[in-house]
Amino acid sequence: MTTGELSTSTAGRARLPESLRETLAGHYYTDPAIFHAEQERIFETGWFCAVHSADLTRPGQFETVQIGRESVLVTRARSGEIKAYLNVCRHRGARLCTEDEGEVRRSFQCPYHAWTYSLDGKLIAAPNLGAMDDIDRDEYGLHQVHVREWLGYAWLCLAEQPPSFEDTVIQDVTDRLGTPDAIVGYQVADLKLGRRIEYDVKANWKQIVENFMECYHCATIHPELTEVLPEFADGLAAQYFVGHGAEFGAGVEGFTVDGSAGLEKLPGVDEDQDRRYYAITVRPQVFINLVPDHVVFHRMFPLAPDRTLVRCDWLYLPEVVDSGADIDRSVELFHRVNQQDFDACERCQLAMDSRSYRDGGVLVPSEHHIGDFHDWVRKHIG
Repeated sequence: MTTGELSTSTAGRARLPESLRETLAGHYYTDPAIFHAEQERIFETGWFCAVHSADLTRPGQFETVQIGRESVLVTRARSGEIKAYLNVCRHRGARLCTEDEGEVRRSFQCPYHAWTYSLDGKLIAAPNLGAMDDIDRDEYGLHQVHVREWLGYAWLCLAEQPPSFEDTVIQDVTDRLGTPDAIVGYQVADLKLGRRIEYDVKANWKQIVENFMECYHCATIHPELTEVLPEFADGLAAQYFVGHGAEFGAGVEGFTVDGSAGLEKLPGVDEDQDRRYYAITVRPQVFINLVPDHVVFHRMFPLAPDRTLVRCDWLYLPEVVDSGADIDRSVELFHRVNQQDFDACERCQLAMDSRSYRDGGVLVPSEHHIGDFHDWVRKHIG
């Protein structure tokens, strides 16, 4: 090994100045074994935000979503509840539904041997089932997944015993805003989808979380955002401070691409929250962005060590959407931010297997809170 090689592989972490904190090593973003551990111990054990509840308005409407290594079938039952099941036929393990979304009239039928399940997951029919009277139709129904609806979304947990929703999901919101009540006035569950854009990002899911948590990059790659939120040009993201919302700049009328007036303000937003932007990370895969007239809601679906699907929803008052109001300027601002961020994440992903990043990089003081996220990942996967 040459001296040059030694300098990259044995960089002295003990010699880091106090201003810097170490990151995860590069292989955390590329190693299939680590991604497998994350699937098993993070995505398949905790709460995962899967479906916008309003996308399933009628009994029989369904979506299939990938959570860790599992395909999950999410549907609206006749009772009106959202139900979720592992997307696997109990007979011989065939994938029950292969479409991303759709609608059935009364039941789900396996295309292989026609085992048929009600919207409540019970086995209701199969060839020659009448002659097999020793079969418990509930016992051989679809495997159910825990469901919790919050903020207008269905959150799922694959674990047999799910962790406390209050101590995980709601606690992340509380830790960011200072109180769980701070999000109440935005009435997120009552808002209506105005626009949805999907991004297929060629980067590890942790790259995207880290990027969203800091604003050290904002002055470099987000000219439109720093025009609306000038304090972001100083490099301190809103998430750096508990309870803080970045204030709109002087002369900025709304959270739009050109700073022009936005739409009708959400009636529950109080005076202290007006003209401010709040960003919240809900581990492991949700970002919530609150502004006075709408909410931007990101859901990440990690598909591979170097590939993440991001669904981004822009939510407005129902009367704003129903009136056909022009939402393009408010959508365009965060759409550009998304494109700029995901391009940066993809550039970082390209270097994760470099010998230069074998031991990882460093975090400057305005990014030190990302180190807490890294500790959280390490704690979960060992």
